[in-house]
Amino acid sequence: MANLSGFNASASANPNPNKSFEVVQPPTDSVSSLSFCPKGNYLVATSWDNQVRCWEILRTGSSMPKASISHDQPVLCSTWKEDGATVFSGGCDKQVKMWPLMSGGQPTTVAMHDAPVKEIAWIPEMNLLATGSWDKTLRYWDTRQPAPVHTQQLPDRCYALTVRYPLMVVGTADRNLIVFNLQNPQTEFKRISSPLKYQTRCVAAFPDQQGFLVHHTFATAGSDGAFNFWDKDSKQRLKAMSRCSQPIPCSAFNNDGSIFAYAVCYDWSKGAENHNPAAAKTYIFLHTPQESEVKGKPRLGTTGRK
Repeated sequence: MANLSGFNASASANPNPNKSFEVVQPPTDSVSSLSFCPKGNYLVATSWDNQVRCWEILRTGSSMPKASISHDQPVLCSTWKEDGATVFSGGCDKQVKMWPLMSGGQPTTVAMHDAPVKEIAWIPEMNLLATGSWDKTLRYWDTRQPAPVHTQQLPDRCYALTVRYPLMVVGTADRNLIVFNLQNPQTEFKRISSPLKYQTRCVAAFPDQQGFLVHHTFATAGSDGAFNFWDKDSKQRLKAMSRCSQPIPCSAFNNDGSIFAYAVCYDWSKGAENHNPAAAKTYIFLHTPQESEVKGKPRLGTTGRK
């Protein structure tokens, strides 16, 4: 889910060239994060319009708005608790809200930073919330307590965060990647410089904790308006999808991989002066991956070969 620079303005004017299902009542400004419920097909989107919205996604591809809450400023990140009932969201108001969405409860503030909160992750194995901020800290929170249980200094502003216990990887400004072993969370396990030429905007851990990216099949999407499916092990692209008319700043698979959600909207890569929400609609699309798009070809083994 890399964020690539240099969106090609010559891309097709069609915002939906892949004939995906369009989510109804999308945000009125750019989408900053998408996250699916781990227990069902509920999709949460955070947006620069200060809103956190949830839709129920039906197997037919249609969507039904379920609920929404507001922050005081743009919302940058979201994640679900493993019970599939609670959502966390954070953003430019420097706080993280815990929203008991499925029970219809009201959100409460459970974490605070000294600058915008860019990334959050719930760690069920530790019963803690990890929050990464542009104040150059990573903080761990017991949501029942007002103060963080630990504050970890980072070399620069947090831009990306992924957790697959006990592996956690944090991407910061100046192309730093900091690896933590959460069995010893107060000490950096390793720090490396990103091999990518541009600023790290997204990082995702392997489910087997042996590296970081995502799944045997994973998706990348970016400012060029395209998304692609890849085979992690063979390092081959499985399917290149048609390019959309605007960047794709974020995307997410549902819990069983049967639905791929992606936002098509302005991604701020060209600054505020090129942002005009009245002129360009924000879209969220739902794509149902076909087997040919996400399943790699079997590789020949060496057993029995002459």
